[in-house]
This record gives sequence, structure tokens and C-alpha cells, in this order.
Amino acid sequence: MELVVGASAATMKSLLGKLGGLLAQEYTLIRGVNSDLQYINDELATMQSFLRTVAGSHDSDDLMKDWMKQIRDVTYDVEDCIDDSGHRLHGIRADRCCYFLVNGVHEVLTGRPRRDVAVRISVLKVRAQQIGERRLRYGVDNPQRVGSGSTPTAGFDAAENQDASLQIVTVKEPVGVEKHMEELERWVTDENSGGVLYIVGFGGVGKTTIATALYRKFGENFSHRATVSVSQSSDVEAVLRNIKSQVMPLQIDSHQQHGSLPENSLAAAVKAVPRHIGQGASAVVARLRNFGRSVQTTERGKQDQLKEELQKHFGEDSYLLLIDDVWSAATWDQIRKSLPQRNKRGKIIVTTRFHAVAKMRRGEGSKVCQVDALIDSESKKLFEQALHESRGREGAPTPERETVPMEVWSMCGGLPLAIVTMAGHVACNPNKSKDEWLKDCKSLFPELGKVKGKDGGKKRTQEEVGKIVSHCYNDMPAEIKTCSLYLSIFSKGHRISRKRLTRRWIAEGFVSEKQGLTVEDVAETYFNHLIRRKIILPVDHSSNGKVKYCIVHDMVLEHIVAKASEENFITVVGGNWLMPPPSSKVRRLSLQGTDSKRAKDIEKMNLSHVRSLTMFGSLNNQLSSHSFKFGIVQVLDLEGCMGFKQHHTTEICKMLLLKYLSLRATDIKSLPDRIGKLVNLETLDIRETNVLELPKEVCQLEQLVNILGGNKRTRKALKLPGELNKKKKMKGLRILSGIEITAGSVDLHHLTELRKLAIYKLVTMGDDSSFEELRSSIEYLGGYSLHTLIIGDESSKFINSLDDLSSPPIFLIALELSGKMVKLPRWIRQLSALNKLTLPITALRTDNLRQLSDLEELFSLTFSFTAQNYDAETLTILSENKLHSRGQIKVPEAGFKSLKLLRFSAPLLPLLSFPKKAMPELERLELRFNLLEGLFGVENLEKLKEVHLTLDDKTRQAVTKKIAGEMENAAKKTKAKAPRIILETVI
Repeated sequence: MELVVGASAATMKSLLGKLGGLLAQEYTLIRGVNSDLQYINDELATMQSFLRTVAGSHDSDDLMKDWMKQIRDVTYDVEDCIDDSGHRLHGIRADRCCYFLVNGVHEVLTGRPRRDVAVRISVLKVRAQQIGERRLRYGVDNPQRVGSGSTPTAGFDAAENQDASLQIVTVKEPVGVEKHMEELERWVTDENSGGVLYIVGFGGVGKTTIATALYRKFGENFSHRATVSVSQSSDVEAVLRNIKSQVMPLQIDSHQQHGSLPENSLAAAVKAVPRHIGQGASAVVARLRNFGRSVQTTERGKQDQLKEELQKHFGEDSYLLLIDDVWSAATWDQIRKSLPQRNKRGKIIVTTRFHAVAKMRRGEGSKVCQVDALIDSESKKLFEQALHESRGREGAPTPERETVPMEVWSMCGGLPLAIVTMAGHVACNPNKSKDEWLKDCKSLFPELGKVKGKDGGKKRTQEEVGKIVSHCYNDMPAEIKTCSLYLSIFSKGHRISRKRLTRRWIAEGFVSEKQGLTVEDVAETYFNHLIRRKIILPVDHSSNGKVKYCIVHDMVLEHIVAKASEENFITVVGGNWLMPPPSSKVRRLSLQGTDSKRAKDIEKMNLSHVRSLTMFGSLNNQLSSHSFKFGIVQVLDLEGCMGFKQHHTTEICKMLLLKYLSLRATDIKSLPDRIGKLVNLETLDIRETNVLELPKEVCQLEQLVNILGGNKRTRKALKLPGELNKKKKMKGLRILSGIEITAGSVDLHHLTELRKLAIYKLVTMGDDSSFEELRSSIEYLGGYSLHTLIIGDESSKFINSLDDLSSPPIFLIALELSGKMVKLPRWIRQLSALNKLTLPITALRTDNLRQLSDLEELFSLTFSFTAQNYDAETLTILSENKLHSRGQIKVPEAGFKSLKLLRFSAPLLPLLSFPKKAMPELERLELRFNLLEGLFGVENLEKLKEVHLTLDDKTRQAVTKKIAGEMENAAKKTKAKAPRIILETVI
């Protein structure tokens, strides 16, 4: 069946839970309404069973689709009715002695709204009856007959999908591009000519793969570089602003740069469109009626200004721009005119599906590369590589490989996107027989095996590739389909944060506890399954080996956006896709940037039923209160939006059902006391803002699960209210991050569900015993669910006192201690599950490394110093450490069995030595410094793939030559491939 099944079933599941809760509160209802609600509950429960059965069918007709649309619409409307009226009919629970008096007053005060609700429920009951009758009247078949003989889509077993492989180096050599790369590399490295390289081919043929490989390999050789995505968008101003944000980062507000890695890093090479920095979508909503010619004139003026700024900034410097997926020749012509015309040192790489784009501006040093499909041997190699990745830790060949016929990859016509997506499909269906795979292939292409091209398989059209993507997509379990539809909230190429996405899934009700796993753990399994399926692609990993950011291939996202629009699951305005306006009520709205051309479409939309609102860009004036019924909004994500005003917080505090509120990287300055009204709030994200203190009313929010504050980079911290100790209501809190704690002010013993505690700043009040309550809390919580502990302690008294814990937090997975620690806690060897460890540079000693080498699960190890310059005490400690280690820091010859990432970050790094057989699994070495005393034995790191160097410009050339020379010599001796050296210069 279509994706509609997944989303409708998820909404139905959420609604039935709410109906059950409302039915249990008979005192909130007037006479007669209870029976109507019971009827609706029973009818929708039957419809839910029907939907589950339909999910096993892969065939549907127009009647079935229309009937399911009616189910979806009535489900949405019933949920709206319940949510909208829930806070108005909230019963007053009183003691028995005054129950009748208090509730009698309550019934009088809520009489009118209860009658209104009764009328609405009665109408919805009639609609539910009519939907059932209409199915019989028009002969909509039962799903058993619709899908007879089809294999039901398997349910998702979260417990069986918990294990996900941890990675730190994810760049793979592209398959089948060798024939293009050698010639294109000569063009990129030719310093005597600028111009444009057009890479042309079908969607999914590998154009962006080639362009990204060039950008990643040679980007460091240019003074300026940027990569942007265009697609169907004609918003030239947004494209230019995107380029400006990358080549002129100091002139863009730091809030808009949050979450992105340095431009010289590997992730920058694959980074596509970040949030639009042009005119904000909310400003468009607020000013719809004022748009006109004046707006168009203003937009033209902004574009001209950007053109002037970019041309002035580039000057005669070298630059490399990657303009990905250009659809319109006219749009490309405008973009090209805004870039330097006479700069012979500038290179532009353009990928496009259309030859008309490549023909638009010939004669300016341009070059056209036509990318064709892979040959059969290359297709097989890519398929097996992708299949191996999707298996994760299974690694070795399994029966699935033996039963997969060649038709599975050959039917893809040599198009990498189709091949990789099919590999994910195969990996997630290990029990299928060879005959079943052949049947699948022939159901897609009946002519398979009859019509062949010269490379062994028929060449596929764009529509046929979409058919393969759709087939793989429809095979997914219903709950995974629902979560995948949610990806359409983000624009093409947007780097999607794993944690942001999974927290939003939870807030929307798409994820629930199952098989003994928490909602967070289940959401993780859903995310990892989408990676296995190749629906989302990881582009950056955290230091713990988990995916940090991902993207969605444009053709896959195009499919998702179309399905989400078809079901009215998400409405997208602006961005890269030209979508028709919704024909019914908007439920979830993503404003990805807009202009005057789309203003009238927004004006026509019914926004009174918006449950989820996501904005990118600038808030400008205000959230349009006349357009949104704030009472039913459950998810509000304004991450990165600028122009925050005080009245915005007033409007937000009216959203009484709000579960997820992200103001991350906005310019909000404080939270109002009225935030205490948001009694359903589960996630509050105010990281990288100017909010430095939580109001005491936050302690009334008993449903809070995540409090995210402070700034990880600057270590700006969030002060907690004293009422946290007194009221002790937030017992379900699982993440408390980015906080400041004053000695003796906080008792956390009651937070027994806490999984992460991140203290960015400790304020001492005198003697060492002033933090006794905090020390006791950490010791106590370590015996429950505390998995991550981060402590920043400039005085170092507290972190040094942790050595005395009688019961250490042995279940920790991640530990970060900042300060001037020299001696490690005695219990650190007991942390058998520790995956990630960060210590101060003052703890970098040979004897400490010996202790840490016994931690068998340790994946990443970091030694860092956060201050800009060393003080006298720190210099003394480092000198003593060198003497203690005989002049050099020597890594042990054995141990560190699982370590893949080693990082050092400090102005001055001592002499580092790696003997033979040291760190046998290390893949990535990162060094950030102003002065490095020496680096010996890097060639002994047998599995090293990448060396990241961050240094000032003066030391760059000498250090690079030295390390590169060592790598090359080692490669010649061992006949192995030398690791790639990635440079980042501090200006």
C-alpha cells in the first residue's frame, strides 16, 4: 500500500490513546457525549485494524485511496477537537469533602464550552458513520481481496535492531568514477584558467558524488569555497546569501553558523543547503496582505547588494564553488551574473539534469562532463559495498548474499541511487529466497531478462528509477514510513541533526516505549533503520561513533515530499520544491523561506489546525496570531531564526499543548514567567542563546524530559532556579545539559531518570566541602540511569575530589572532565562500558595512558585545553608531566582495542610518540595546536585513515610537509595506502 498507511495509522494510534483518557474522565462531559465518544472510539479502532491489514497490500485503487483519505481527515479532526477542548474541560480534582462543591462550580463555569464540544463530537460521530456506510455503498473492497497473494509488510522489531555500527571515518572511494576523475582533476588544478564545469546526467547517476569528490580533494587549494543546492527553487537571493555565509563567515551572525563544522573539514565538502538566510517565512506570514511591487523592488535591491559584496570579496582571489542540482537555465544565468566574471582563478562546478543549463553560458572556459550509467561489474561492486555497509557489524557474508540474483542490481540500469537503495532493501530482508527476489524484480519490470543493453541491463528512465525508490520505500514497516515522511520538513541538502529529528518524532507521538526500551532508544532504532535502508545518508559522526548529521538524496526527498503532500501530512512552503498548495487544512507546516510569488498561496491556506510549525530564517516582525490557533500546536521549532521579540514569547506561552520547543540559536534574551503554563512541555532547547537563567516557574513543568541550555563552544552556562531543590517535581527529567551550579545550591538526588548531566560551570564558595551535595548526587545517580557526565571545573577542586567516590558511576558511557586534573580517578578502570572520554591536557601523561589502555570499549579519547593561553600553573604542570614521562608522551604498545578516534587540542602539544602495535584500530587522529614539539611513529598506526590538523598559518607549511612525508614513507614501506591529511587553518 502507499505511504498513507503509515502516517494514518500513527495518527490513529495517538488519537485512540487520547479518546481513552477522555472517556475515563466522565465528570468533564455532559450527558450523552460519553456514548458518542465511545462510538467514535470503537469505530476508529476498527478502522485502525483495517489500516494494519491494508499495510500488507501493495495494490490499491482510487476508491481505496479516497476512503483512506476520509479516514485520515476525520482522525485529524477528532484529534483537533479533543486537543482544542482538553484544556477548557480540564476537571478540578478535589478532596472528597469538597468534591461536589468545587466540581459544581467548575461545571457552571465550563457549561458553554462543554456544550460546544458536545455539538462538535456529535457531528464527528455522524461523519464516522457516513465513512463506514460510504465504503459499503461504493463497493470499496476488503483488503484481503485487494492484496490477495501479497506478502504483508513486516512489523519492526526494535529490540532486534538496537545494535548499530559505530564509525568515525565514513568517506568511501566513489565507484565507477575513475574515468571522469582524472580528466576533471586536471581542469580543477589548472591555475591558468577559470570557468565552469558542468556535470550533466540523470538524477541518481552520481553527479553530486563526482562533484563532491572534487570539492573535497581540492577545496583546500582555494582561498574561498562554498557549496550550495538549488533544485527547483528560483530564489537567487537565497543562493547568494548561502554562498556569502560560507565565504564571509565573520559577517554572518554566529547563531546562524551553529552546528556546522569548519569549512576546511570533511563535512564541509558534503554540506549542502543550510537554512535559508533570506527573508524569513514567518515574516512572510505576518505581512501577506502587504506584499506587492515594493517587496519585489526590495528583493531586487538585496540581490544587487549581495552581488556587489561577493564580487568585492572574491576580487582576484581563487575560489571554488559547487552549485548542485540546477534545474532552470534562467535561474543559473542570474546566479552566474552575480559572481565574478573576469576572475581567471575562480572555478565553479555545476551539476544538472538538463543540457539546457550547460548550454546557457558557453564560451567562458566552460567544460561539460556527461555522466553515464555504471557498467555491470561496477554496479555489482557498488551493490556489494552498500550491502556490506547496511549489514553493519554483521560484516561477513550471510545467506542473503547467496540468494540475491544479479537481476536485483542489473535491473537498476547502472544508476547508483537505485543500486544503493536496493542494497538497503535487500539488507533489511535477509530471509527472502532467490525466487522471491526474482518475483519482486519482475513485478517492477515485467520485461526483465528480455530486453538488454550493451552492459547487461536495460537503461532506466527517471520515472523508472522513481519506481524502484518507491518500491523500496513501500516495503518499510508502517512506523518507519511515518518517521520517514517527517524528513520533508527539511529542505534539500539540509544537514539534519539526529537528536533533533528523534526528539521531534517523540513529541509528535510517532514513537512509544516497546519491548522494554525507552522512547529514546526506540527512536534511535528507527533512525538507524532508515540508514540501513539508505533512505538517509550519514555525513558526519559524533566522537562517540554515532551519526550526528545526515542528509536525504534529492530524488528520495522528492518522493517523500510528494507523499507527505498527497497525504496532507506536511505542507512545505518555499525551499527547493514547487508544490501545489494543500486542498484541505494544514496540519504540519514547514516554512523554508519564501518570496512574494508564494505569498498568495500561503494566504489561501487554512492555518487554524497547525499542530507542528517549523521556521527557517528570520522572524522579522511577529508570528501571525490571526493565522494560528495556538492552543493545539504541539511542536514549535524556530532553531536558528533571528528577529526574536518579547511578544513572541507571549504568543508561545499560549500554546498550552506544546511538547517540543526549540529556540536554539535564536536571539531570545530571556524566558517569561508564563512559561510555567506549558504543562505538557517535554523538550526545552535554548542552547546558543542569550538565556542565562531559567525562571523558577520552569520547576512546575512536571512533564519535562530534556532541558538543553548553554553554549558548548563558549561554555556559557544556564543558571538553575533554587526551586529545583524545593519542589522536586521534574522527576522524569532525563537530560540536564549546559548548566551552571553554585556550591551548595543543587540537590539532584530526586532525578533518578537522569541519563545525561552536563555541567559547564561550577561556581565555588570557599572550601572543598561546598559541593558535597553535588558529589553525593553524582554518586547516587550513578547507580541508576546516568550514562553521560560532563563537568567543567576551572578551579579543579571538585573534579579532583571525585577520586574519593565510594560508589563510582560505573555505568557511564561518556565522561568529560575539564580543569587542571593531573591524576585520574582511581575508579576510572572500572568503567567497562565507557565509550567516550575527554580529559584536560594536563592529564596527558604516559602513566595515565597506560591506565586508559585497559578500557576495552573506549571508542574515542580526547585531551583538550579550553583556554586561549596557558597560565603559569598549567605550564608548570605540563613541564612536570614531560619530566615524569622522560621528555615525551609515549602511547602504550598494547591496549586501546576499540579506540578509533584520538584527539589533542591545546596551544602547546608535547612530543608524542606511537610505537609499533600501538592503538591497532585507530582510524582518525586530530591535532589542534599552535606549537607541536614533535610527532613520531605515526606510520606505526596501521589502520589510520585520516589525520586532521588545525594550526596557525605560520606553522602550516612546515608541519604539513613533515607529516605528509612520514605518511608517504610509511606507505612505501608497508605497501599500504597513506592516510589522508585534512588541514584547517586558524586565522
